[in-house]
Amino acid sequence: MQHTQGHSRNSETRAEPDIEPDARKQIATSLNSLLADLFALYIKTKNYHWHMTGQHFRDYHLLLDEQAVQIFDTTDAMAERVRKLGKPTIRSIGQIARLQKISDDDSEQTDSIAMLKALLTDNRVIVSRLREAHEVCDTHRDLATASLIENWIDDAERRVWFLYETVGSN
Repeated sequence: MQHTQGHSRNSETRAEPDIEPDARKQIATSLNSLLADLFALYIKTKNYHWHMTGQHFRDYHLLLDEQAVQIFDTTDAMAERVRKLGKPTIRSIGQIARLQKISDDDSEQTDSIAMLKALLTDNRVIVSRLREAHEVCDTHRDLATASLIENWIDDAERRVWFLYETVGSN
């Protein structure tokens, strides 16, 4: 691919040229850590979706499938935002494992309520971490990333709400 004169691939062609390189790095680091957690949460949600049993199987199975799709969709938008900032994003399962803070669940449990409660806790962690990332964006006046994060917070809060109402007093 040829570059026309004046259109080289340098930092001036980035989507956010007014955000300093160190600030872009801080924002990308925050997002990549969240991205690892979202992948971990996606796999855990699908794990529970696949292994759900019991009286409310169909409702829980469909709820978790819907939530998994939403989480997975967020991963692409988040990774693309990191790239727009001119930084690399997650490259492997190993990197996800090194960065994730959300714990995996390899147990063979089939208790539906315990699964939902674990996802409720993990989604609350995601909300909190998204708010922290938003603060990093605010500090560096990255309005575009902050705006995306606000939508992701709303999505995560909806997942928390649905899980909370589903587990009820159990």
